[in-house]
Amino acid sequence: MDRFMIHNLFGIEGFNIAWYGVIIGVGMVLAVCVAAFRAKRAGYKTDLILDFVLFAVPIAIVCARIYYVIFEWDMYSDDLMKIFAIREGGLAIYGGVIGGIATAVVFCKIQKFPLLKLMDFAMPSLLLGQIIGRWGNFMNQEAFGNLITDPKLQFFPYGVYIDDLAEWHQATFFYESAANLVLFIMMMIVARRVKKDGWMTVLYLVGYGIIRCCIEGLRTDSLYLIPGLRVSQLLSAVLIGIGLGIAWGIRSGRLRSAVYKGNYCLTNGGGEDK
Repeated sequence: MDRFMIHNLFGIEGFNIAWYGVIIGVGMVLAVCVAAFRAKRAGYKTDLILDFVLFAVPIAIVCARIYYVIFEWDMYSDDLMKIFAIREGGLAIYGGVIGGIATAVVFCKIQKFPLLKLMDFAMPSLLLGQIIGRWGNFMNQEAFGNLITDPKLQFFPYGVYIDDLAEWHQATFFYESAANLVLFIMMMIVARRVKKDGWMTVLYLVGYGIIRCCIEGLRTDSLYLIPGLRVSQLLSAVLIGIGLGIAWGIRSGRLRSAVYKGNYCLTNGGGEDK
């Protein structure tokens, strides 16, 4: 297949609709639909998710870009306008996660909606978006791992052929997508059994933190804080710690959602105090 067609939806010069953007867009739409469905099933209007997403998505994109630029500053220091050339790539998932969580905190403060409840609606959907979005890395031939020199291991999904390098590398984008899918299934199973708010958030923070920490060690394009210290691995450890702290708070009863009887309820009865 022609390399241009891999990146371009129609393979037509001058009519560039990138596969990466299409895949990310599909992931976002499905993520919103899943969150809205789960919120409605729990007794809340879909407007809750739509209103939140209206702010969360653009803020997450901006934060994902800022995160990437900070740790790749040498690429932009001589030409600051390149910072705004987002079509050339350069979004960091963790930056988006941080932006999304920050938006949730502010949104829930303003709307007086229980934060853990909204986070539990959002986290599985965020993970679903990541599962799908990682395939955009396949189309862009990025986020790959170490060089594979053994011909017996030069096959997908263990490896992926990188055209620019004419080499086989570990398909770390696929490893993460597959591991996230397993975690997503686990979250959906647990969601049907647990009653207290916050456990979906715990599963995401701890589960994805572990997955990203392990896979990041295989990647060749990591962002580094200092030589030898990958930013994503450090942040993964922080998220795991936060997740364990939330788990302790839930089990000890220190973290619990208050009763909500606001406009986002489908009925006037409000939600349960969990």
